[in-house]
Amino acid sequence: QVQLVESGGGLVQPGGSLRLSCATSRSIFSMISIMGWYRQAPGTERELVATITRGGSTNYLDSVKGRFTISRDNAKNTMYLQMNSLKPEDTAVYYCKATIGLFDSWGQGTQVTVSS
Repeated sequence: QVQLVESGGGLVQPGGSLRLSCATSRSIFSMISIMGWYRQAPGTERELVATITRGGSTNYLDSVKGRFTISRDNAKNTMYLQMNSLKPEDTAVYYCKATIGLFDSWGQGTQVTVSS
């Protein structure tokens, strides 16, 4: 069982920033080929927000390009999602996902609410 621990969600005003973190153990982190952030708003399907490979290649949902940045710190065994210029439509539960071989593991989710 791969344990992914998320943190950093909360309530922020439109235009504000938050940084999400997803941490795991060193042994697990070294085996992860690709990590990503997904989000799910009430009544909608879970959608891909951003991904990053072991080599550092990134991919983003069109609506977050230029506002969100995904990164990974191998020394801290942690993946981040820096979210700037947040909008109310970014409100959702954000989940991290890690892929090792053919298997995917998910974090527990962290709530992000953008509201004035």
